Amino acid sequence: MLTLPSGTTIDVEVHGDGPALLLPVNPRPLEGEQAEAVRQWGGDPALGRSLIDGLAGFRVIAFDYEGHTLAHPRPETLTPDEISTDLLAIASAVNAEHFAYYGYSWLAVVGLQLALRTDRLTALVMGGYPPLDGPYDAMLAVTRATHAMPRTDGGDATPGDWDSVDFTLSTAQTRQFVTLYEALQGFDDHAVHLTCPRLCFAGAEDRIEYGERWGGVTVDLAGPLGENRAALEQDGWKVELLEGLDHMTAMQAKAVLPILRPWLDEHVA
Repeated sequence: MLTLPSGTTIDVEVHGDGPALLLPVNPRPLEGEQAEAVRQWGGDPALGRSLIDGLAGFRVIAFDYEGHTLAHPRPETLTPDEISTDLLAIASAVNAEHFAYYGYSWLAVVGLQLALRTDRLTALVMGGYPPLDGPYDAMLAVTRATHAMPRTDGGDATPGDWDSVDFTLSTAQTRQFVTLYEALQGFDDHAVHLTCPRLCFAGAEDRIEYGERWGGVTVDLAGPLGENRAALEQDGWKVELLEGLDHMTAMQAKAVLPILRPWLDEHVA
């Protein structure tokens, strides 16, 4: 248990020996109804554990940062600066002076911001979010619509159909992500030039079209990777598009590890 600079506490698990890897995932498999709900949406209730097991040979520092933000929402202060401060505090608490980082989706956004704020990073891996031409405007629209959405008691939803989802998150929980994407407005990812080894990947079908309920926007995460592949590779990124996979399926260990593990072995181990 670690106390973050914000004063809240988070569980951090350290597995294995070797080069340090900061991994913001839940290391404890979900059970019961939570696990079944994740499976219905194509997820893996034991994703964190699967990644940890597949990364044996590294010193994996695992912590459920997304779960932490939901349990301890920061509606006005979940900014890139504050998140980076948290992540650096976690690394310092376990004596990881230098470390690699892998994050998926908004936690990939966080990784890019972290890389701009520290020289302690040995490698950066971004999954499910492009490092160039990221859809920051669209994500702000989605998070604002989510924040304004009426709350419900929950109920059955059709996997993959966002319009069928009953909404139960609190206004404090949703507001913090509005705060995050508001802080990223004006961020110019074309001006970013990093020197540590970098890998980015996404499912080739990772493009979400949201209905009016969610802001009526399209969040295209695969498109920018394909369109900017040559520029990214020229800048030093390794780029992978996973054929036939979308946002949920491309985050699963069976898709991630065949890319992540050999790349880390080459560039970090």
